[in-house]
Parts: sequence; C-alpha cells; structure tokens
Amino acid sequence: MTGAVAWLRFSPLRYVLVIATDAAIPVFALWFAMFLRFEGRIAVEYGRILPELIVLLVCGRVLANLLLRLHRWSFRLSGLPDGARVGVAGLLGTGVFLLSIFLLGLAHPPRSVVVMELFFSTFLMAAMRFAPRLTWMYVSERARAGQGGAQRTVIIGAGVAGELLLRDLQQSDEHSYYVVGFVDDNRMKQGVIVGGKTVLGTVAELPGVARRYRVATVLIAIPRMSAARIREILALCANLKLQFKILPVSFAYLNDRAAATMLQDLEPEDLLPRGPVEFSDSGQRACIMGRKVLVTGAAGSIGREICVQLLRAGVSRLVMVDLNENEMYLASRELQRLYPDVTFMTEVADIRDAGRMEALFAKYRPQDVFHAAAHKHVPLMEIAPGEAIKNNVLGTRNVALAADRAGVDRFVFISTDKAVRPTSVMGASKRVAEMIVRQLARTSHTRFCAVRFGNVLGSAGSVVPLFRAQIAAGGPVTVTDPEVKRYFMTIREAVGLVLQAGYSDYGEMCVLDMGEQIKIVDLARHMITMAGHVPDVDITIEFSGLRPGEKLYEELLTEEEERTQQVDRKLFVARCPAPPEDLDLRVRELADAAAAEDGERVRAGLRALVSSYTCPAPCTRPDATVAADGGLEAKVPLM
Repeated sequence: MTGAVAWLRFSPLRYVLVIATDAAIPVFALWFAMFLRFEGRIAVEYGRILPELIVLLVCGRVLANLLLRLHRWSFRLSGLPDGARVGVAGLLGTGVFLLSIFLLGLAHPPRSVVVMELFFSTFLMAAMRFAPRLTWMYVSERARAGQGGAQRTVIIGAGVAGELLLRDLQQSDEHSYYVVGFVDDNRMKQGVIVGGKTVLGTVAELPGVARRYRVATVLIAIPRMSAARIREILALCANLKLQFKILPVSFAYLNDRAAATMLQDLEPEDLLPRGPVEFSDSGQRACIMGRKVLVTGAAGSIGREICVQLLRAGVSRLVMVDLNENEMYLASRELQRLYPDVTFMTEVADIRDAGRMEALFAKYRPQDVFHAAAHKHVPLMEIAPGEAIKNNVLGTRNVALAADRAGVDRFVFISTDKAVRPTSVMGASKRVAEMIVRQLARTSHTRFCAVRFGNVLGSAGSVVPLFRAQIAAGGPVTVTDPEVKRYFMTIREAVGLVLQAGYSDYGEMCVLDMGEQIKIVDLARHMITMAGHVPDVDITIEFSGLRPGEKLYEELLTEEEERTQQVDRKLFVARCPAPPEDLDLRVRELADAAAAEDGERVRAGLRALVSSYTCPAPCTRPDATVAADGGLEAKVPLM
C-alpha cells in the first residue's frame, strides 16, 4: 500500500487525475449555478446551449490551471501563495470563458450564473487541494495530543518566526510537541488566531498560561530576543518545571523557513547580552590568509577556538603546542577532519622548557604566535605558588623570548581580569607576565600585545560544565557567596576579539569590553530553571564562602590604566605605566623562590612587582576545592 502511494505521488498519472478533477469541477459548478438561478428549472434557451458552454468553460479552466501549474500541486506543503494561485486561476478561467463566448457569438449566460460558477469552481478547486493537508494536520495533531509522550507546548512570539515554526510543527510528525497556543507582548495580537492557535496572553502571563494549559515546553521563536528578556522569562518561570528551546540567531537571516530541527536547548550563552563575533567574518581576514601560526595551550578551550578561527580565516600552516598530549591529539584529529587541506603540526612541549621553545621556533619559523598556555585555577595556585611562577611567568618569558629571537611578526598573550588588583597568586603571576610582554614590545621588532578579558562560558574550568554536573547529580549547586559577580563572554566572541586585537596593531595592552558583570547565583538559578527544575525546591543552592585568592567581583583596569582609548566597538587600548626597570632581576628572584619551593618568598616577590597585589593567608584547608571561574566549588579535594 505504501509503495502504491509513493508511486502515485511521483507518477505522471497523478497529474492526469488532478487535471481530470479540475475538468469535472466546472461542469458541476455551471450546472449547479444554472439550477440555483432558475430555481431548479433551467430555461429552454440556455438548456440548448448548455453543452457548448460547458465545453468552453472546461477548456478555459483547464487552460488557466495549466498556465498557473496547479496540476503540480503539493498537497502536504501548500500555503498562502498557493491559495492565491488558485484564486488567480479562477479569475483567468472565467475571463477565457467569457472571451470565447464573445468570439463565437454565443448567447451570454446570466451574470449571476457567471459569478456563482466562479465562486463554486474556485471554492471546489481550493477545497480539493487543501483538504488533504488540513485533514492530515488535524488527524496527526489529534493523534499527537493523545500520545502519552506528547509535550504540551507554548510558543513565545506570534510573529513570522512563530508562525513558520508552528507550520513546520504541524507538517512534521518527527517530534512530540503539541502546541496549545502562543504568548506575545503585542497587545494587538491578544486573542488573535495564528495558524489555528490562539495568542493566549502576554509573556508576563506565561506562568498562568503554563499552569492553565499544563504546558511542559516553551519554544522561544524570537531569534533576536535580548539576553535580559530571556533572563526575565526564566525568572518568571522559576517555580515551574518547564523545558526551554530557542530558535538560533542564524534564523534571522532566513526568510521562509523555521524547522523544528533548528530548535536548540536554551544555553547559558543565551543569557549573555553579547553579539556573535568571529574573526573570519571581519574585514581583516586578508591579514592572516596563507600565514604560519603557532598556538600554545592549543588543547585548551581558548587555544582550540583560536585554532578553529585561524583555520576558518585561511592560515596555511598551524602548529599546535600543548603539554596535554591526549587532549591535543583529540583536538588535532577533529580539526584535521574539518580542515583536511591545512597543514597541521602537533608538538607535545612544556613552555617552562626554554630550550624546547627555542627548538620549536627554529624548526617551524612561525610568523604569528598566540600564547594561551597558562595555569589558571586560583585555589590550586594558592597551594602551589611556585608552579604559577614557573608556568605563567617563566613559561611566558620563554615563549616570548623565543618569538623575539626567531623574528616572529606578532605575539599575542592571553591575559585575565584577575591580573587587575590581584588577590591571588594566579592573578599576580599573569600581571607579571603582562609586564614581560610589554617590556619586550618596547624593544623588539616583533609586535607584542597582551589582551585582557574575563571568564568565558563553556571553557573547561568555567562554572557551566560544573553546574551542569551538579544539576545532573541532583544538587546541591554550590556557590561561594551570594554577592559574587563575574564578567562573562562566549568563547567564540572572546577569541574573535583576541584575533582582531592581535592583527590590528592597536597597542601593547588591549582590554575587551566585557559588558556588565553577572551574579553567579543568578546564573545558577537560571541553569536550574533551564534544566526543568525549581531552584531551592528540586535542587538547592549552597553558599560555601569565598576561597583563598577570590574576590567578590573582578576588574578590567587598574587605577593607573583608567585612561583608555576605544579603538573598536568592543576593544579598548589601555595606557599602562612602564614596567619597572629592574623587572629582569625581580623575575630571576621569583624564579629562585619558585625553584626553592618557598611560597612566602614567591608572594613577597609578587608584592614587590605588583603593588596592588593583596596576599591572603596561604590555602592550607584540607577541604579546599578545585577552582572554577566565577565562584563554583566542585566537590573534589585538592589534597
């Protein structure tokens, strides 16, 4: 049976059947119009010419339908433009019919008959074409509503995107959504029926709508909805167990398609008031095409995204350097699959080994270097301050000096907002690394640049994967302090701006516009809500207190750097005081202290170099926990 239906769908016989039906419809329509006009008894003068009128009418209607290709009809995907074609075909067929009567000199039928026949024929041709789709939609939706796994759904946004999404959901049977209606803030749309579904209220009334109609899923069909508005919606629905999905921003560039397959889970990135930034989309892409680039820390979240965007921009050779050989192997395999035409080099190397760095630069002679390798976990570096010096300070110096001696064109150092008025060894060590890079920038032919920004969502050490793990385990979600705030960016945006800063030669210290800081406890609550749970009811939030080296909020500029120049919409160049003249001597003292495993000497050396560094008590708590950007405390002992 299924094979026969498929054969009929694609067989020329299908067109023959459609044309035959179109020919039969005007026969009935003209006879019925005559029947009504003459109250059941057709006048003799018209009865004699009725066969001739029928022939002319059938020919006119079939010709009009063929001209408008109504025989090539999609019974499942027809829409408003197709309905307009049916109407035009009806008018055209009537025009051909009347013109034929005039040219042949036949008696003209009553005008009322002509009008009624036009109405009946057009209505029947439209009904014949739309009835299968409407019937199928009704039956499938009723069947879906009766299924045990049906998800009662409301769509936010009764505009073009919402209507297109609803249409796709109604036409597809590859999902379990049963749409009960819309919510929309446009007062003019309240109570309006869109695609057979009613606008049930405003977004502010969503909790009441969800309770009244037993809604389980919310589909956000406003691709450009602001992050602040999304956070408001999550706050409104915090006491409801709802699942959230959203159409991606890319839908805004499509004109007539919104498929259920395009729906994505609402992600923490959607809560950020940030726009997508990618270097390969900028006008500076020509600066990098065909160049040879080396990336340290290439196995990490930031380093890997740098590699991805460099490849999209058209580098000719990419050298990936990292000490984590397993993650780098996996990353290089994935990138090689995506970009088979680019030459990849993977090197397992420790940036603390100066000789190894010199050998790599002599071997590959890169033109550009992005230095992303670093120790970044705050409490871990409080316990082992010497390791922060060896990696973040001495490792950066090794890579920077090797780049200088190899004649590299550009060197970009990835810094952090924790380097501003640091309260941690990690932050202070990154501040010293900034000084090293800036000192070289003043004497070297290589263009040295440090780029400072805050936390990135989705990185290996960020709150997002750790919150997800805690939510999946049933909680509790742990936050250090209810007032702790952090800057956040998406990885793609941060890297896009880093590449833009690196290839624009703006200055030796660039600072990314991070927007406003977000409370970590609010992020935790929103993530619990997005997971379909009720915060503090299904999953609790616990506060554990600030850990050693942590601050309630981060900064991007010191007092000495308050004077900045905006060079791009999201990029600033900071005017920094010159590094101390005895920087090399102080760095050597730090190296000696780190080699001697003398944590107090390390901290003293950092205080001497970074006057704003405030050193807390050493972290000796046996229950100290693994660091995470933004104040998350994972339940994994350090010692």
